[in-house]
Amino acid sequence: MSVHRKSEAVLRRLARVEGHIRGIAKMVQENRDCPTILLQIAAVQSALDKITEIILEDHIETCVAKAIREGRGEKAVQELKEAIARLL
Repeated sequence: MSVHRKSEAVLRRLARVEGHIRGIAKMVQENRDCPTILLQIAAVQSALDKITEIILEDHIETCVAKAIREGRGEKAVQELKEAIARLL
């Protein structure tokens, strides 16, 4: 799967997640309280969920739609279902 039209937005979001992860690591090193760390982990999970949503949406709108137009829809849908199963 490749990210087409929305790659810059995804890359920006990933950079923020990366920074957030470094912040969590620092919090652990500093022995910050667990609820604060857990809150930050939840924020990262939420950000990754949004990135996943953007990538899935783009994949459906571009790759899957193109495959359907070209008569390869069954295979594209099966690959999409497998990717979603791995996510869940």
